[in-house]
Amino acid sequence: MEIVILAVVIAVVVIGALGGLLIGSRRRKSLPPAPPKTPDITAPPAEPHVGEEAETPRDEERRTIEEVDLPGGSAPVVVEEPPTVEAPPIEIPEPTAGRLVRLRARLSRSQNALGKGLLTLLSREHLDDETWEEIEDTLLTADVGVQPTQELVERLRERVKVLGTRTPTELRGLLREELLTLVGTDMDRVVRTEPESTKPGIVMVVGVNGTGKTTTTGKLARVLVADGRTVVLGAADTFRAAAADQLQTWGERVGAYTVRGPEGGDPASVAFDAVKECKEMGYDVVLIDTAGRLHTKTGLMDELGKVKRVVEKHAPLDEVLLVLDATTGQNGLVQARVFAEVVDITGIVLTKLDGTAKGGIVVAVQRELGVPVKLVGLGEGADDLAPFEPEAFVDALIGD
Repeated sequence: MEIVILAVVIAVVVIGALGGLLIGSRRRKSLPPAPPKTPDITAPPAEPHVGEEAETPRDEERRTIEEVDLPGGSAPVVVEEPPTVEAPPIEIPEPTAGRLVRLRARLSRSQNALGKGLLTLLSREHLDDETWEEIEDTLLTADVGVQPTQELVERLRERVKVLGTRTPTELRGLLREELLTLVGTDMDRVVRTEPESTKPGIVMVVGVNGTGKTTTTGKLARVLVADGRTVVLGAADTFRAAAADQLQTWGERVGAYTVRGPEGGDPASVAFDAVKECKEMGYDVVLIDTAGRLHTKTGLMDELGKVKRVVEKHAPLDEVLLVLDATTGQNGLVQARVFAEVVDITGIVLTKLDGTAKGGIVVAVQRELGVPVKLVGLGEGADDLAPFEPEAFVDALIGD
């Protein structure tokens, strides 16, 4: 009996449990799904503002376009005038008369070693063969040249032997006379720039790179302006960058007119136009600056000859000046020979004669070419180009 009761109780419990599960499942199926929750949107931080934009906006009265008063007519346009570029003032060059005398102190500082050395040797009590050899060495070291040195020593030996006694004053006078004979006092050293009725004076300046040729041309323009001439500059050095600018700057300082062409253009064409412009303007002198071509470049030397031939279609050249660097010594003679073969050199311009140059180069280059030294450069100043004066030069060599 007890087993039956126990079985009934278990059955009731199982039925009750199954009924509860069934009811719960139905309830869950009947409930509608919960609505999705709206996400919270966080506004991005405001951008920082500066000045009036940082203030809180205020309600302002706004007007329509019809209510705004517009100015009558168009606003005036302000046109700015370009700045006026003032021309550089015209300089008045230093007079050329006696210029070398005024520059004598500058010349003597570096040149009188030759004269003092000779005076010291000649003042010895006994002038034996060894002393005369020293005198020869002194002259050769000063770039006088072999043949001029031998001639000078021979004349000095003869005159000293005849004089017998040799006071310092006598020796100085003796040496001055012989050096003047060697340098030459009878050579025509005038730079020919006189205009004629049908043509101006025509001067062509030639030389090797680095001798100061363009600068010398500009300084020569100053020399001519100081003597009352009107000058046209022909920038026929079309191969060196800024050569035409450099020459034009020199010309503007003294009121000279510059004719130039395109960079890398035909130098002969520029030279031809320069002479043509000078004739049309009625100016006195035209100075033609040519390229500083190396004397070893055969083609370039031929071109220099072409420039000369083209210019002479107008009229013959009055001067062909060869610019030499006095510090190059005997090497300058090699340059002089080659240039003389291409164009007929009429005069020499020795630059940098106040530096380490030796005064004997004046004698050597004149002997080599048979033409005189006409101008010498004695410094970097604008008026340091001077006409060559033998007496002033020799006095600077031997000192006071």
